[in-house]
Amino acid sequence: MGRRSILVATGWVATAAIATVIGLGAIRLVGESLTGTPGGVRSEAEIERALAAPEPAPTTGTASAAPGTTGTAPSASSGARRGFATDGGTAVAECGVGGVRLVSWAPAQGYRVRDVDRGPDDDVEVTFQGPTREYELKVRCIGSEPVSVADD
Repeated sequence: MGRRSILVATGWVATAAIATVIGLGAIRLVGESLTGTPGGVRSEAEIERALAAPEPAPTTGTASAAPGTTGTAPSASSGARRGFATDGGTAVAECGVGGVRLVSWAPAQGYRVRDVDRGPDDDVEVTFQGPTREYELKVRCIGSEPVSVADD
């Protein structure tokens, strides 16, 4: 009878071990999508590099379809691209042949985009509306460099 108890205990331990390994494998397989940040957390240096990299051609129509992205066709720009930030949100602009254009914009948490003039034009602007305050970001090219300007 002692031999039978050892066999039962060994079988139970083996079954528990297999179930644990299968469970851990399943958690690892879907774990990141359930508990992690998709794509991981990016450092400030990675964000700077991403902003400096050329933008792939967008495939959607308007900024309201995907917050923070534009639906404009790629431009033949040769000027500089630069990011700007306010308490209401952020935007990226570039200078090119047709003037300045907004490449992308994103409201800060608690804010929404109220109005966008994405260009290309002599100047472009985006307005971020919050519960108690509004921020307007206006950008113009000086030389081939996008620069934030105060309202005229």
